[in-house]
Amino acid sequence: MTVIVTDTGFAPDTWSSAFTPWNGTGPARDLESDADPIQLNADNFEDVALIRIDFPSFADGRGFTLARLLRLNGYQGRLRARGHVIADQYAMARRAGFDEVEIDATLAKRQPESDWTDRAAWRSHDYQAQLRG
Repeated sequence: MTVIVTDTGFAPDTWSSAFTPWNGTGPARDLESDADPIQLNADNFEDVALIRIDFPSFADGRGFTLARLLRLNGYQGRLRARGHVIADQYAMARRAGFDEVEIDATLAKRQPESDWTDRAAWRSHDYQAQLRG
């Protein structure tokens, strides 16, 4: 079972369509963390409603870069981080452009909902916001 994390807390996964690889077809695509950034242009996600980027390790930050590149290239659909993202990384995930994070039930038990929602005010707790006072 997976848990979806948003700014409001834990929720079940409401997406019902199957995910296909990035180079496949369909409204939901999986993007591996080692994907070539050149692939992330508007021609490759025109009919894609949800992109799920894999995080094979919490120490692997390539997914943050891919999310940012997708947003800079005009992707406006749902963007989901999946895998080894921890609560401490939630604000960074949101700033990079992710709408939600998909975690497994084991991580949700170790890092309860309050650990994630404490970081939901990601817009007001970044370094630049602190400098602005």
